[in-house]
Amino acid sequence: MSPLLLFIMAGGSGERFWPLSRKAKPKHLLKLVSSQTLLEETVLRLKPLARKPAHLLILTNHEQIPGIRYALPRFPKSSLIPEPAKRDTAPAAALATALALRTHPDAILALLPADAVIGKAPIFRAQLAAAARAAQNSSSFVALGIQPSYPATGFGYLHLGRKTLPQIKGGPLLCVRRFVEKPSLARAKTFLKSRQYAWNAGIFVWKASTFLAEARRQQPALARFIERFPKRGSYASYLKREFPKLPKISVDYAIMEGAKSVLAIRAAFPWDDVGSWSALPSHLPTDKQGNTFRGQVLSLACQNTLALAHGGRPIALLGTENLVVVDTPDALLVCPKDRVQEVKKLLALLPKDVL
Repeated sequence: MSPLLLFIMAGGSGERFWPLSRKAKPKHLLKLVSSQTLLEETVLRLKPLARKPAHLLILTNHEQIPGIRYALPRFPKSSLIPEPAKRDTAPAAALATALALRTHPDAILALLPADAVIGKAPIFRAQLAAAARAAQNSSSFVALGIQPSYPATGFGYLHLGRKTLPQIKGGPLLCVRRFVEKPSLARAKTFLKSRQYAWNAGIFVWKASTFLAEARRQQPALARFIERFPKRGSYASYLKREFPKLPKISVDYAIMEGAKSVLAIRAAFPWDDVGSWSALPSHLPTDKQGNTFRGQVLSLACQNTLALAHGGRPIALLGTENLVVVDTPDALLVCPKDRVQEVKKLLALLPKDVL
């Protein structure tokens, strides 16, 4: 089998979990659900699939390099790839493809987020390996789709069709009819009931030559970037000069939605995007009143409250309900649980020294 290169996208902006997260310390550098950061968990989950240390790489930005080095002190410096500008996931995918082509003309690569919570790691690895085999033996992109457990409106969906032949271990392989953007609640309920849809987890596998062919057809600027990428030696100056010129667009819009063939494997492992503060209680100890506390939290007659004391002082709560309280040394967040998605809007009002 051609070499499988694993690219972890770790370039978040640190908005959804403010004030614990900041620009230089976004979600994937937080220890949200265990004693390890989400990035550490992702690296450990993927390591057994990498034949060589150089086959596991992290795409990030210069601002986050110190935090990543602190979290992963033994991770090879040469496998930390800082993007010189924020250009979304399509340019990141093009960069990953260009780097993969430097190692092998038929290299297979997987592109994955750094900040998902994934259980049953052996099953995850088996299905990712199955996706890699399918990508190698076809001209298809292969996605790992998540079986919806509730009518989510915060995720994109994959509309799945018939099974394809031949089938592979870890499958079955299903055709992706179309990509669906975040739906209304009514549509999400329909998707859930039909069982023909999967959540788009942003986990994709492809053959480098397949991506290049689709880029030539759909996104010439990405194709030119890949074709002109230095095949040996240093690529730092080329990356610094050419990457910021690439279109700012997601890989879903740029390539996947218009690709000639996209296949999917239904995930047999638990997955959670952990997209906001309200998602944390399902991964942390919760008392009989539905409260989730971390750190020195004192409470009386509270219900369904999430409180994290990271400010070096106790938090005292009396009679709170459906509330989120997050304390840090220089900032405090208090908001209703049902409005945590609006934290991003709040950041526009804050001074730069707490972002």
